Amino acid sequence: MSESLLPVLQKHPFVAGFRSEHAERLAALAKQVHFDGGQIIFHEGDAYSVFYLLGEGMVALELEMPGTVLRVQTLFAGDELDWSAVLPNAGKHFQARALAPVTALAFEGEQLLAAFKADPEFGMAFMLRLMGVVSERLRATRVQLLDMYLPEARRAGT
Repeated sequence: MSESLLPVLQKHPFVAGFRSEHAERLAALAKQVHFDGGQIIFHEGDAYSVFYLLGEGMVALELEMPGTVLRVQTLFAGDELDWSAVLPNAGKHFQARALAPVTALAFEGEQLLAAFKADPEFGMAFMLRLMGVVSERLRATRVQLLDMYLPEARRAGT
């Protein structure tokens, strides 16, 4: 099964620049998964850890609040979902909902961590790429907050 997923994995931007043996190692851990539009992929606080590379579809990252759900970010094909999967004992920070049918490659967090320990160079390549994802998400959140609050802050004199 993993060999058949290598071509799919190699098309994903996350693995661009990975050495071929690192891409092969990652493909060996991959499972293809599907989610229907409207399906909850995980809830805020869930403990299980799966990292996803989105192949098709859209996913909303949401915060559940009393009486409402706030969309924090929308992810698309070519994006990564749930970087917290490689943090031991970390619960989910958001709820993830498929906005349209989603196809993704899924990687169990514990299996990834074991692979990193077995091949630290692979682990370093993966984590450096993942830190780029985290950095971009923080930047996007900052821009979103500025868009939401800058007019009010200017009116308040800040």
